[in-house]
This record gives sequence, C-alpha cells and structure tokens, in this order.
Amino acid sequence: MTALDTRENDAAPSDSTMGAVPSFDVTLRIRRFNPDAAEPEAYWEEFTVTAHGTDRVLDAMHKIKWEVDGSLTFRRSCAHGICGSDAMRINGRNRLACKTLLKDLDISKPILVEPIKGLPVEKDLVVDMEPFFASYREIMPFLITGGNQPSAERRQSPEQRERYDDTTKCILCAACTSSCPVFWTDGQYFGPAAIVNAHRFIFDSRDEGGAQRLEILNDKEGVWRCRTIFNCTEACPRGIEVTKAIQEVKRAMITRAF
Repeated sequence: MTALDTRENDAAPSDSTMGAVPSFDVTLRIRRFNPDAAEPEAYWEEFTVTAHGTDRVLDAMHKIKWEVDGSLTFRRSCAHGICGSDAMRINGRNRLACKTLLKDLDISKPILVEPIKGLPVEKDLVVDMEPFFASYREIMPFLITGGNQPSAERRQSPEQRERYDDTTKCILCAACTSSCPVFWTDGQYFGPAAIVNAHRFIFDSRDEGGAQRLEILNDKEGVWRCRTIFNCTEACPRGIEVTKAIQEVKRAMITRAF
C-alpha cells in the first residue's frame, strides 16, 4: 500500500457515519384534556424524546404516542400537508404538525403544542370540527348550474380559471378560521375558510349560484364580521391570500360584479 492509499483510507468516513442525520433531544409541552377523568380539566404535560434534524413536530408526537404514552390523542392522516387534519397551535401559532420542522423552532426550551382555538376540545388535541363544517356546508361548496345536463365539459379560459385559482387550494384544516379573534368570541361567524370556499365558486365562470352565496354571506354573522386582521392569511399552510379573498367577496356583494 502506498502512502497516498494510506492517507485516503484515513480520510474516508466509516460506514456507520456516512449519511448519518444529527440527533438531539427535544421537549414538547402538550396541552392535554381527558373528558373521562373524574374531574375533567385541561393540564400541561411535558415529554422529552430524541429527534433528528429532518423530523417534524408530527414525528416527535408519533414517537411520544408509540413509545411513551399511547393515550396521547391527536388527528393526522397523510402527513404531507394535504389532508389538513393535524392543524394545531405550535408555539402560539396555528400550523400543520406535519409541515413544521423541529429544526425551525427554538428547541432550547419546550415546544408548546395546543389544540386550535374557538372549537370545543374533545380530547387532548382533538377538537369538534362540526361547527366548522356546518359553516362550510352552508355556503353550498359545489357547482350550481341550470338547464339540461351538458353533452361535453363546461369549458373556461385560463384567465377565467386563474380568477379563483388561489382559493381552490383550501384543504379545510381550519387553521385560518381558528386563528380569527372574531371566531373565538362569536361562534356564529362563518369564518375565513367558509368565505374562501364561497369565493372559489362565486368567481367560477361556470357557476350560477353566486347571488345565492352572496345573500347567505350578507348575514350579520357573514362576511361583514371580518375585521381585516390578517391572522387568517398568516395561518394558512397553503399560502392562500385569505384576507384578499374576503375583501373580493365584500366588493362583489356591493357591486354585484363577479
């Protein structure tokens, strides 16, 4: 073996370190609630687990549930930011646990995890989503057309499609609605998500139910309750310009141009 071969062997990483992802300990301080307890009352509980630089908050919560405390209750499904089921408050902000990387948070202190606000807590991080979906159903989130069934697809130009493209991205996670102070204090308010989904159909050139939806949202608990705080836009994990969509619905209601 030559001297060059020796130097190369010394510099080569071992099989055990190649591709290794750094690990670290992280503490999650989770807001818990057990409705079956003798005296049901919310409380905080801390869990410390070992995580990796590529892990998300959801990965840490899985580790807690699978290896530490199987009673920890939360919703999740796709784990890729599409289903929207794992929306929760992380360090005081509404986020999807599956899209929030631990390395992007301050792990020098416990990460606070709470259920989203404004909806009744059923257990731990699971809330009753029925009030949220009731508002969604009320704005008729489906295409309304008249006349006979078409013999071909209903066409529209790229410009017509672009008019409502942003609001088609909603995944009904309730992050925007549950970040709204008006929704927290007034459970009858439709909320940003319902208005966003109404926008998606009001400005669809193929739809004929815009006037009906605007009439529904003209209620005292409808679009006029929005105070333009922008919490909803900041909370949206899909980057929808929620406040802008709400303002466009208000403008359409006044001008009847949509």
